Amino acid sequence: MTQHEVRTVLVANRGEIAVRVIRTLKAMGIRSVAVYSDADVDARHVAEADTAVRIGPAPARQSYLDIDAVVNAARRTGAQAVHPGYGFLAENPDFAAALQRAGIIFIGPPAAAIRTMGDKIAAKSAVSAFGVPVVPGIARPGLTDAELISAADDIGYPILVKPSAGGGGKGMRRVDASADLPAALVSARRESAAAFGDDTLFLERFVLRPRHIEVQVLADGYGTVLHLGERECSLQRRHQKVIEEAPSPLLDAATRARIGAAACDTARSVDYVGAGTVEFIVSAAHPDEFFFMEMNTRLQVEHPVTEMVTGWDLVEWQVRIAAGEKLPATQDDIEMRGHAIEARVYAEDPAAGFLPTGGPVLGLVEPSGPGVRVDSGLRRGTTVGSDYDPMLAKVIAHADDRTAALRGLDRALSDTAVLGLGTNIEFLRFLLADADVAAGRLDTGLLDLRAGDFTPAPPDDELFIAAAAYRWLQRWQAAGADPWAIPSGWRIGEPAPTGIRLRCGDRTDHVHIIGTPDHATARIEDGETHSLATEFAGDGLVVTTGGVRRGYLVAESGHQIWLAGDGRVAMLEEVREAPVRPDDEHSGDAELVSPMPGSVVAVGVADGEPVTAGTVVVAVEAMKMEHSLTAPVDGVVELLVAVGDQVKVGQPLARITATKNEEGEQR
Repeated sequence: MTQHEVRTVLVANRGEIAVRVIRTLKAMGIRSVAVYSDADVDARHVAEADTAVRIGPAPARQSYLDIDAVVNAARRTGAQAVHPGYGFLAENPDFAAALQRAGIIFIGPPAAAIRTMGDKIAAKSAVSAFGVPVVPGIARPGLTDAELISAADDIGYPILVKPSAGGGGKGMRRVDASADLPAALVSARRESAAAFGDDTLFLERFVLRPRHIEVQVLADGYGTVLHLGERECSLQRRHQKVIEEAPSPLLDAATRARIGAAACDTARSVDYVGAGTVEFIVSAAHPDEFFFMEMNTRLQVEHPVTEMVTGWDLVEWQVRIAAGEKLPATQDDIEMRGHAIEARVYAEDPAAGFLPTGGPVLGLVEPSGPGVRVDSGLRRGTTVGSDYDPMLAKVIAHADDRTAALRGLDRALSDTAVLGLGTNIEFLRFLLADADVAAGRLDTGLLDLRAGDFTPAPPDDELFIAAAAYRWLQRWQAAGADPWAIPSGWRIGEPAPTGIRLRCGDRTDHVHIIGTPDHATARIEDGETHSLATEFAGDGLVVTTGGVRRGYLVAESGHQIWLAGDGRVAMLEEVREAPVRPDDEHSGDAELVSPMPGSVVAVGVADGEPVTAGTVVVAVEAMKMEHSLTAPVDGVVELLVAVGDQVKVGQPLARITATKNEEGEQR
């Protein structure tokens, strides 16, 4: 294999993986080039690269998926090699071939290996020839529905219908009875064709209580293939991994050696070069039995847990192998030390069916310390939109054993705060506390089963007092020397408290404050009176109530007050006072607000049109998820958006003026 000098590498990606690759390139003394879309002009990966090139507008197909634009950026900046990260063009054989034609190194496997492993039917055939066990089923090109139905009884139910192309669970169907198979095939073909442009299907026996275990491999251009142990990836939601760990708590030493050898044989079956991951399905009931599922011909999202237990920098070795270097180790040299667990932080709201969230990052705290690692694409000022994947960061913990690693990850997540948009951090900590997770009793259905039990912690009095104290301190600062503007509450006779009305979740309360910042009292509605002392501390707020001192990171946007402290993040909204007289406003009127950032894909009514309760007024889409908003009351619509508009979470989309009956009562 020819050796090449690599001085400049273009990173054909964005977000946390681009930042992570750039970090290793800097450590290696290699110049980095970032690419960015219009949506990412102020992104962290752009700021941290040595050079950055605009490649197109926000839609990925016009920027990050534009092969010509990426290749041209590499040429313009003198890059000798391109690292694809994961997603986008990472597993596109046409991209690898285009770089080869341009004389640019693709930091990944040969295009032929990508093509073979991208076709699940061809992949199964290739690995079977090397003796790698595959799930019983039927898999060959061009299978008709009749042929699939005929083979199903011999395979045995339950059956998994799978598309040959693509991934991410799209087009997959579990079928438990023969009567349901024809309809499942029709819908699977339709979804697969829409997602991947290919409706080829095959069947596999569905492994009961399946566990998802994958093996990291490295292969150089001189015939050496190594595995760096396995990762447990069974905690998934809708086939998307959420928490991963290394090593798997399921496997014994003998099975670990066997599954590692099978992964290496998988790589050899396609003359693999570079880093890759071989995914296996394992029955929780029979942990010594594993079956090949697929091979990902790229770096995996969860690669940090392998790096932390082996000490190998996988990105570094991707670059070195692509440059023509030999692997400096044998299989016996690979040693796994301790245990590592990773949690993916997403911009989503678990309490609202995992709807995507978004908005500007107003404040940010990321954990640090022994055994803690954070791979993040965030920085203060970043705007999280709906154009790309909602994963924001990964928090990883390493310790001597699994129990300590779980504890370390929970503590690290408690020290993680993103202010300005909702995240799944509280849900992640809920999962880590689950008894089955703690015991290592995992399967791919566990997370979906537990998701319905999750309820966010309700806001407590301390949060309401802290948010009110923040707004009250601002009023003190604004008052200056004007004695009448100082919100101390002093009056002749009885003091007049400053009242601040706040809403958090389903709770709306007044907080009444009297006194000075270093000596005050606070009371929520007609409840108990608490002593209060408070002060600003940089970007934070210090609040002492009842002798207990708490520190908060605080940020605001309009009427929203974001607080991070005591291991949680909350958003409280200052709301206007309710009208004194019922006829001061239409109390039955309604405002429809966007539950997520996205684009308006449909408007069901005309501006000024009368509607009845339940009528779909506006539909918003984000990350291929559509949400319809309906009129909660009869009334007349005032539209505030149009089809194609980009909207933020919480943005008003329409107002409904309630209809009154002949007696003047609202209906």
